[in-house]
Amino acid sequence: MLAIWHNPRCSKSRETLALLQARGLEPAVVEYLKTPPSAAEIDAVLTMLGIGPRELMRRGEAEYASVSADASRDALIAAMVAMPKLIERPVVIHDGKAAIGRPPEAVLAIL
Repeated sequence: MLAIWHNPRCSKSRETLALLQARGLEPAVVEYLKTPPSAAEIDAVLTMLGIGPRELMRRGEAEYASVSADASRDALIAAMVAMPKLIERPVVIHDGKAAIGRPPEAVLAIL
């Protein structure tokens, strides 16, 4: 399975999707702002990425200020579920692996 957590308003997300499509790949497009991933899905992606929750969070978003500095892993994941705007984008998931498309070419490593 190939999927992308996508925000069509984000240039990096659009570039990553176009990069996949240019290679003949048609990922399942999940507009995560409309259909937020569950806590279990975020946890699984963090494991695939090998990073902690804060590393998947967009720290420049106003919502980030509401996240406690000493929040637990579960609390950080819950914050991303409640405020999906905090999730870094795009995330590409393929066969048990994940990559953040920053830069877009970074996703090629998991294909």
